[in-house]
Amino acid sequence: MILIGQSLCCSEGGYFNAIMSFPTNYPNSPPTVRFISEMWHPNVYPDGRVCISILHAPGEDPNGYELASERWSPVHTVESIVLSIISMLSSPNDESPANIEAAKEWRERRDDFKKKVSRIVRRSQEML
Repeated sequence: MILIGQSLCCSEGGYFNAIMSFPTNYPNSPPTVRFISEMWHPNVYPDGRVCISILHAPGEDPNGYELASERWSPVHTVESIVLSIISMLSSPNDESPANIEAAKEWRERRDDFKKKVSRIVRRSQEML
């Protein structure tokens, strides 16, 4: 479970469950992280998969969006991954979205975005 305490965005106070799966060649390859809790965020795919640079395979980005230094490295720990996810939830990157609709709402209708996320946070608190 990832608990979002104080944050810059509207996920504050939410309790979100996620699964971190490790490949057999970990730590040479990154784990995958997928929220199993409801999530509305530009950097979380509709199926719950998290899209952040440090979880992308090491090496050069074939699309040219990320530097190799921003991608997976075996020095990352579970703690650094969780901290990166918390940072992502606090500061969405709408320039490289995994959820296009959430990114569009974040850019164009911020109040609607915040209301939707606030409802999700309330539901997550009620599930405890």
